[in-house]
Formats: sequence, structure tokens, C-alpha cells
Amino acid sequence: MRVIIVTGASSGIGRATAVRLGRAGTTVVLAARRADELTEVAAEVEKNGGTAVAVPTDLRDPAAIEALVTRARAVTGTIDALINNAGLSGPETVLLEDAPLTAMVDVNLLAPIRLMRAVVPPMRAAGAGAIVNIGSVAGEIGIGGAYSATKFALRGMTDSVRRELAGTGISVTLIEPGRIATAMNARDADRLPGPDIVAAAIEQALRKPRRRIVVPRRYRIAMAASAALPWMTDRAFAGKAAPRPPKNG
Repeated sequence: MRVIIVTGASSGIGRATAVRLGRAGTTVVLAARRADELTEVAAEVEKNGGTAVAVPTDLRDPAAIEALVTRARAVTGTIDALINNAGLSGPETVLLEDAPLTAMVDVNLLAPIRLMRAVVPPMRAAGAGAIVNIGSVAGEIGIGGAYSATKFALRGMTDSVRRELAGTGISVTLIEPGRIATAMNARDADRLPGPDIVAAAIEQALRKPRRRIVVPRRYRIAMAASAALPWMTDRAFAGKAAPRPPKNG
């Protein structure tokens, strides 16, 4: 029996991932704040032959993270995989107020670090495990304000943890989606690929670990161009994010 923790499991990429992975022989531990939605996802997983454990969790709370991992470990004594998917977005500006800024850092960066800190010891004891962190193309190209900052940091942390755990049997993969049809991109959802494309990449990373997966693949071109010619990105996005101050008079 595999035990997999999926954060942000109530909707979007997390929900698609839980349903895709939640098959016979797998217990998916579902974490999110919205209990009613988690119950719906759990029912869908069990309909497909998997087992689901819904654990309403506020990832901003370190004690809630510890309780989540304790509940997951109670299934078989260990954790086979952690999918750090939960995330918050916000206005693409440095002028973001402190409360949403703090929440974004807590959920997008500190929660994945705390979860990795909690699952690594049992994975190391078992000599096996997989960690998949969901970053973003905005973690390669600075166009998303504080959101980009958290995803840049998560990318660096993922690389560091991968190197720290080399030789332990624990794989660490970063998946960087571009714009996906989720609540974050609701206005353009009909023109964007659905969350299943990311869920498929997560499943691939569990079967055959890789350092990084970009989905859709076409975003690799933008990432390479921005890295090689950053001034082009500066020009393309100049003045488009930060709100302009009102004119006087």
C-alpha cells in the first residue's frame, strides 16, 4: 500500500492529481482548508478503487502540518510520496499588503519546507520515497511579484534538498507549470490546458524521477530566452505589473 500526501487537494491541480494517483493499492492523504471539497475528492478517489484520507489542514500553521504528517504515517508507518502542490497567488506588484504577502510566503514556501522536514526522516528510514514540488514558470521568469519570489525560492530549495538527499533513495522533482486552467487563471480557463496535464507530469515523476519537468513544454522556449536575453523580458513586461499612482489635480 502506497501512501501519498497531496496538498491543495480540494481543487485544480491537487484534485486532478489525487484522483489520478488514487487507485487500488494507494492511499491518498488529502490536505486543504476546505473540508467539504475534500470530502468530494475523497469520494471520487474511492469510486476509482483507491483509498482516501481527508485531513482539513491550514498549511500556514506548523502544528497543522505536523498533525497532517502524523495522520499520514498512521496508515502504514511511512510515507511514500509528498506532493507539495498548494499555492496562493496575488497581484503582480511589490506593493502587496503585508497580510496576503505573509500568507503567500507561508503557503508557497514555508509549508513545503516544513512538510519536507517532516517526511524526510521516515522516508530515509525506509530507504525510499519521492518528493514532488510544484513550482511555476514564474519561478524562472520574474513576472509575478511576490508569487514569483516564492517560486524562485522553492526552486532553489528543491535543488538543495535533492543534493542533500542524494544516495538516500529519496527522489526530489520540481514541476514547473505554465498557465493552467485553474482558479488562478479563471478568466482564460477556456483557452488553457487543464490541470490533468500537470497531474500526468506528477505521475511520471513518481514512476521515473527527473530533476525538473516543465508543462506545457513550450514554456521552455520562453524560459531559455529570458535566461539568455533578460533585457527582452524587461522590455516585454516593463510597467505592466505595478499599479500606477493616481495623478494629482
